[in-house]
Amino acid sequence: MKRIALAVAALSLFALPASAQNPVQISRAGSGASCSGCNLFQADFSGKTLKGKNFAEARLRQADLSSGVFNGTSFAGGDLRDLNGFGSLFGHANFARTNLTNANFVGAYLEGANFAGANLSGVNFSGAEMASARGITQRMMDQACGDKTTVPPKGIRVPVC
Repeated sequence: MKRIALAVAALSLFALPASAQNPVQISRAGSGASCSGCNLFQADFSGKTLKGKNFAEARLRQADLSSGVFNGTSFAGGDLRDLNGFGSLFGHANFARTNLTNANFVGAYLEGANFAGANLSGVNFSGAEMASARGITQRMMDQACGDKTTVPPKGIRVPVC
């Protein structure tokens, strides 16, 4: 019985704590500061203008970026799973190596955005303008979807949602 208790105690040392949002980092980023590597989990940046910011490697999982302006912002290598980017401007944004699983880019402007190496599994691009988006392969887009109003890069077919 003592061995079991010791084993459980030893394993608990390796357990990682839940990674809740960081209100201080969210406030700073929402006020216009770059925040590379920050924990912006469930941040509400809806309607914000945060152009040219650095959110590389940041955790923006379940964040609301709807109806915002994020042109030229870097999200490279970040965790943007379940992101809401409905109707936002992401012109020339950097999503390289970003996990975008189940993100919502319905009606988003993504011209010139870089998606090289991004995970697009479950992403909804319905109505998105992305003709000049870079780094998207057909294999990547086959994991996402859109509708007849989606404007994909030349040579890329968008599965229907």
